[in-house]
Amino acid sequence: MENEDGPRLRSIVSYVKRGGRMTVGQQRAWDEHWPRLGRTVGELPEGPLDFTAWFGREAPVMLEIGSGMGETTSQLAAAAPELNYVAAEVYDPGLGQLMLRAENLGVENLRLLHGDAVVLLTEHVEPDSLHGVRLFFPDPWPKKKHHKRRIVSPSFAALVASRLAPGGTFHMATDWENYAEQMLEVCSAEPALKNRYDGWAPRPEWRPVTKFERRADVEGRVSHDLIFERR
Repeated sequence: MENEDGPRLRSIVSYVKRGGRMTVGQQRAWDEHWPRLGRTVGELPEGPLDFTAWFGREAPVMLEIGSGMGETTSQLAAAAPELNYVAAEVYDPGLGQLMLRAENLGVENLRLLHGDAVVLLTEHVEPDSLHGVRLFFPDPWPKKKHHKRRIVSPSFAALVASRLAPGGTFHMATDWENYAEQMLEVCSAEPALKNRYDGWAPRPEWRPVTKFERRADVEGRVSHDLIFERR
């Protein structure tokens, strides 16, 4: 099927296109920085995206899927200037806020992609090319009838694995127990991935505490990290 994000999309996607106006600050950041920092997945030319040319340097590429309002993403990019940090998100105000946060932190190693990360990975990322993929607190789709919308599936795990360089990492975090168990089961079954730990990964000190994690703690849910690597 075709839609605004381009041709050959899945019939079931893992996100809902939310509306919402940008704040004055987000709009200013968008107007000033999007032409240099951002691109729309559905408008990319056919073939792999040349990250080296876009960043103006050759460096390991880290892809974060679902950057939300950018609080964590901006801090992670700022803390790793040696990486070419790419954030993929479908929510316009979130991208605007991320650019605003990056501006305030003086981040230079960040680029933004607006659109479906599955289309991005499938059509615009070369195999064996990514240093890592991060997926922090994706939409849990908690109702059983909606589990099919969860982004972590066997096909998605295989896609991510195919785009990672050997030794590259796929790092996930969620505060929903049954989704964490699904992530563990799905990625453990992917032949090209191996778990770096015996089950859950220790919570990395470098990963900032998100609003979702704080809310989960208040509501009595335990957050789990999983780190798999490409064989």
